[in-house]
Amino acid sequence: MKLLYVGDPMCSWCYGFGKEMTALMAMHPGLALDIIVGGVRAGATDVLDQAGKAFRLGHWDRVAAQSGLPFNRAALMAREHFVYDTEPVCRAVVAARKLAASADLLAVFRALQHAFYVDGRDTTDGKRLSAVVAQQLQLDVAVVLRTWQDSDTIAATRADFARARALGVRSFPALLLDNGVDLIEVSGGYAPVQQLSQRLHQAIAA
Repeated sequence: MKLLYVGDPMCSWCYGFGKEMTALMAMHPGLALDIIVGGVRAGATDVLDQAGKAFRLGHWDRVAAQSGLPFNRAALMAREHFVYDTEPVCRAVVAARKLAASADLLAVFRALQHAFYVDGRDTTDGKRLSAVVAQQLQLDVAVVLRTWQDSDTIAATRADFARARALGVRSFPALLLDNGVDLIEVSGGYAPVQQLSQRLHQAIAA
C-alpha cells in the first residue's frame, strides 16, 4: 500500500499542498510515497508578460490565503523574458529520484518550490535547480547537473508525464492511494491535512 502524489513544483496549489503533505506523511510514517511529476506547463515557449504575471499572482493570493505560505511576488514581477516552462523543474525531481531513490523526495520537491516561490530563483535553469537538489541530497552540484542533463532523465520525466495522464489526472495536486488492487482518490486538489487524513483513513478502510 502506498500513496501516489501527482504534482508539479511550479504549480502554486501544489506549493500550498506541500505543507499538508509533509504533515500527512508525519502522521503516517509507515506509508510509502511515490511522487509523479505532471508537467503542468512542460515545454511552454511563450514569454510570461505582465498580464500573465498578474494572472498568476491572483492564484498565489488564493493559495496564500488557504495555506498561509509566503510568496515572493516582487521577484516574479521583476523577472524579464521568463518562459514558464515546468519541464526543467520536474526533471530536477526525477534526477533526485535517480540519484537517491531512498531519499525524502517530498523534501526535495518542496525545496524546489521554495526556491521559486520564496527565493525567487529561476527554476528553469539547470544549474540553479542542480544546486537546490545537491544541497538537499548532500551531493556535488556537477553530479546532479550531469544527471539532470542526461537523456535517460529527460525520457524518465516524459514517462512521468505520461503516467500522470494514464492515471486520469488532469489537474494538480492529486493524491491517490494504491492498495495493491485499486487506485482510490484521496484528494483531487488542495485540501488541509485534517481532511486528507480523514479521506486517507476512509480509503484504507474501503
